[in-house]
Amino acid sequence: MIVKLADNIISPLGVTTGENYEAVKAGQSALCLHKGVKGVPTPFFASLLDERILSVEGDYTKFEKMCIQSVETALAQCDVDVSSDRTLFIISTTKGNVSLLAEGGEHENLLLGVAAQKIANHFSNRRTPMVVSNACISGVCAQIEAMRALTLGLCDYAVVVGADVQSPFIVTGFQSLKAVSPEACRPFDQERKGLNLGEAAATVIYGTAERAQDCWQMVCGAVRNDANHISGPSRTGEGSYLALRSVLQNANPSDIAFISAHGTATLYNDEMESIAISRAGLIDTPVGSLKGYYGHTMGAAGVLETLLSMCAVDDHTVIGTRGFERLGVSCPVSVTSENRTTDKRAFIKLISGFGGCNAAACFRKGGEE
Repeated sequence: MIVKLADNIISPLGVTTGENYEAVKAGQSALCLHKGVKGVPTPFFASLLDERILSVEGDYTKFEKMCIQSVETALAQCDVDVSSDRTLFIISTTKGNVSLLAEGGEHENLLLGVAAQKIANHFSNRRTPMVVSNACISGVCAQIEAMRALTLGLCDYAVVVGADVQSPFIVTGFQSLKAVSPEACRPFDQERKGLNLGEAAATVIYGTAERAQDCWQMVCGAVRNDANHISGPSRTGEGSYLALRSVLQNANPSDIAFISAHGTATLYNDEMESIAISRAGLIDTPVGSLKGYYGHTMGAAGVLETLLSMCAVDDHTVIGTRGFERLGVSCPVSVTSENRTTDKRAFIKLISGFGGCNAAACFRKGGEE
């Protein structure tokens, strides 16, 4: 079995997973209006990380510091020889050090592989790290890659860290697509106007065990690409549905506490997800989005939202969708702004991205009864 050994989240809401979960459970949000920052002339709502909370010293960028500090915090929770060539680093990011573009000149660290190796080298790990950069689904893809590598015996431990830093390139790019909301985002709501962006780093360390016992187990995962459009999701939710269908072959729907949806609050993403969930026969399963607390943290999203979902199940809680008031999608998915209770032990993380890429993964606390 593939089991979680340790984890960490660094965000504007806290520097540990526990701090982040308690903030989210209490309804706190890191989203606020930013004016004249990041070199972006138009004000925008986002959750931005204050670099002063990062304690990593040395010649590292903000992106690299976030990754290193998050991994260091996670490693303190477990006994893993991070320098061993049997430990694999997997870096999930969509843009890495793209903020260096604003400084001009040539920067070798713009190359994702170079930045990833720099992070691995900090831990004296000389094994070539894996970089997963597959749009918004990178964080879930990276965990699926960790599961595959561990199952095939290619490593004994997998350190998965997802992170992204916002920049003029990213913010203005989303603004040009008319995808950015002028207010705090409202996933699945009738009045949703688009997404917010965010900064965070999240780490999960996986290993193997004969029995899951009281550990979190990664049961299965699937990536499906419907190649619908360069930026627009399939109107039938095809790729997302296929990913869900694949996961449900190895998961018991009656044991699923909730679906942690992508829920970006864009018009088409939320509609597409509702259709995919309905087609998969999960219309009565609670659905939630965490974007109202952090915005879209891009390469960190799939890891961060997985870890917070684990905390929620441990706490017998389904976290409410912040910003949601009235359902604004065609399929009646079970979304609410209020926290709910649950006694179930598993959840599905669902995520989608540009280019028609989609992923789903199922996680369970402990083994089968």
